[in-house]
Amino acid sequence: MVNQNVAKEGEKINNSDILFLYDAKMCNPNGDPDDENKPRMDYETETNLVSDVRLKRYIRDYLEDKDNSIFVAKVDGKTVDATQGLAYWVSEKILNDDKEVDERKKKATEIKETLSQNKTPDATKIVELIERDKLLDAFIDVRLFGATMPIKGKRGESFTFTGPVQFNWGYSLNKVSLVDSSTISSTFAGRTREEGEEHGTFGKDYRVYYSLIAFHGIISGKRAEYTKLSCNDIKLLQDALINAIPLQATRSKIGQYPRLFVRIEYNDQETFIGDLRRYIGCDPKERLRDIGGFQLNMDPLIKELKAHQQKISKIYYWQDKELTPDFKELIEKETQLKDKLKGVLEDDKQTVNL
Repeated sequence: MVNQNVAKEGEKINNSDILFLYDAKMCNPNGDPDDENKPRMDYETETNLVSDVRLKRYIRDYLEDKDNSIFVAKVDGKTVDATQGLAYWVSEKILNDDKEVDERKKKATEIKETLSQNKTPDATKIVELIERDKLLDAFIDVRLFGATMPIKGKRGESFTFTGPVQFNWGYSLNKVSLVDSSTISSTFAGRTREEGEEHGTFGKDYRVYYSLIAFHGIISGKRAEYTKLSCNDIKLLQDALINAIPLQATRSKIGQYPRLFVRIEYNDQETFIGDLRRYIGCDPKERLRDIGGFQLNMDPLIKELKAHQQKISKIYYWQDKELTPDFKELIEKETQLKDKLKGVLEDDKQTVNL
């Protein structure tokens, strides 16, 4: 079966800038393991920080739940390195393909037997079985974000793909205060030498009161050609950004909701406006406790889009109804931009199940 997510012949991807906002209330958006798992902060500016790795993890987990193959993932519930991950993938792929020749199936069987013994297969054997294009066809996260796949062995083998989709670190548009930590305890049965005795552990539970977090990302049209990124991959990325965060909520993450997604698609592979967060802000921008406590100032963003109107092909958007003002209404006031506006969700329904 042909992978429908892979770029079709002649399908061209142009550059895009992405603006993505979500908020966090009474939760921990991204704990810092080097600081007691406190929310990441720039204490000088009192801004909450979230790494791009955290955002990509939401996206990967969501796409995997939707039956897309993910390279940066566990295999059979086990954490594996790049060498083992590639070995698992290529051996399974070859052994399950009736069109594969016997010689390749024999080598794949040897690799699988080595893995079953909890050993790492020889790097040379893995590399000679992998076809670059089929590797890209298989993993949507590699087509999106790229990957460096070092393969352990006597020779320094690796597959390296620079991803067309990149995000920088997110930061809050408002000043953020941390909730004074509460001590929490967990009890586990049978954890001491005496059978049946219970053992307790204690830890700190750090959270933010309220944080409106903004991310900027790009899609590089030129890099998309090298990873075979498709238009359908981009649609899945948009779907993941809008839906993943509330669906992937854990105890420390519940209380986070997407609020605004905007993708500016240009009509070439050269144009970028740059970090769209420079053109938005909270009003007021001081300490907030809820989404109802402010309006988002998007006037500079609309002005910047007007200045680049000749370079813009489409403006894809989604907005949560609780965030004000309405991005669609602001764009529709601009004659030069309104015909470029396109809702992200099916039938342009601007709602998402939270």
